Amino acid sequence: MRRKKALLVTGAAVFSMALLGTAGQGARADEDGRRTVAVSEVVGRDAARKMAEQRPLVAAADVISAARDRGRYEGFTGIALERERVALYWKGALPARMREAVAEARGTARVRIVAAPYSLKELKTASARLQERLRAEPSLGHTVKIPTDGSGLVVAADPGRGAAAAPRGAAALDEDLGVPVRTVREGKMKERSRTNDSSPWSGGALLKNNGRANCTAGFGVRNNTGAQFILTAEHCGKAGDRYTNGADQYIGTPGPAHDPHDIMLIPTSDVDNFMYTGGPDDERGVRVEGWDRVYTGEYLCQSGATSAAETGGPVCNLKVLYFYNDSEDLVEAEQMDGRTSLRGGDSGGPVYSGAANGGAIAKGTATRSLGSRMAFQDFETASRDFGVWIDK
Repeated sequence: MRRKKALLVTGAAVFSMALLGTAGQGARADEDGRRTVAVSEVVGRDAARKMAEQRPLVAAADVISAARDRGRYEGFTGIALERERVALYWKGALPARMREAVAEARGTARVRIVAAPYSLKELKTASARLQERLRAEPSLGHTVKIPTDGSGLVVAADPGRGAAAAPRGAAALDEDLGVPVRTVREGKMKERSRTNDSSPWSGGALLKNNGRANCTAGFGVRNNTGAQFILTAEHCGKAGDRYTNGADQYIGTPGPAHDPHDIMLIPTSDVDNFMYTGGPDDERGVRVEGWDRVYTGEYLCQSGATSAAETGGPVCNLKVLYFYNDSEDLVEAEQMDGRTSLRGGDSGGPVYSGAANGGAIAKGTATRSLGSRMAFQDFETASRDFGVWIDK
């Protein structure tokens, strides 16, 4: 049973070496009996290597993103992580301030600038009109996605439903919306609603709603008033529900929530930045060092409680594919080995990457899945909606 708040694990080894298992932080026992380990110990060699290789790409992309946010330029289309470089998709001439940002980013990683046929603003406008069509004609599809390269819109439609009419429907949409529309046949994802955590509460732990295990704690967060919360999925519960851990120890009741974004805060007495990553009775975990943006092409892991129980650890090799452009604003990723991405009870659980010191970087919380594909809400949205950050 836990616990006093433990110190962060520290280490002087170069992280790229630590990830590959040649050097770095070893496991360290916390005062409460848990084991803080390097993220490489739990995600596996291949996933650790991919995340390490992408770290400079993410840093370069962050520089470009920050400049874009400051300028709110209309020509911006998207940023993607490619093999050993960053791609910036832009419609029209790149403004001087953005050229300066790209030059700065190139001090960290290779960056290529790609002409985009449509800007993100244009595609969002077309997407809003398309979503109205889908509500009126559900047979056309259920989800709208915006490719990072600005090539048009992608509509996901149920397999077999109106398949014969898809080419004609897509052609009509192209004409109506003024941008290309491509239909893909995919089923609609389903919401996926460690057994004995204790205060201060940690990410990756099993959550029981009114006595029934149904979801996973995402991250321990706090706001500028010092209030502390567990961040998880909104569909996991409603106002007045009683949340406990696996041993029925009281955590709290739902507080601030954003239904379309599927994120919710559970106010509680104390949280920390520990995140469980092992099996259901495994005290192993990593320290979450902060949060960062998500980019197309990025490789991530998720540590839902049910998946951990079935696999003994996290699900990794999740590659970010799309950002949705609807009221939910979710991010879509795919498990690139074809394995199950999320299981029932993983909802609300942490989605993350590796930090340079062997810890983890929060990227979002799990929402729904279908087979190897999953959707999650990025932490940037939670920070914007609730004004929270990782508790450290």
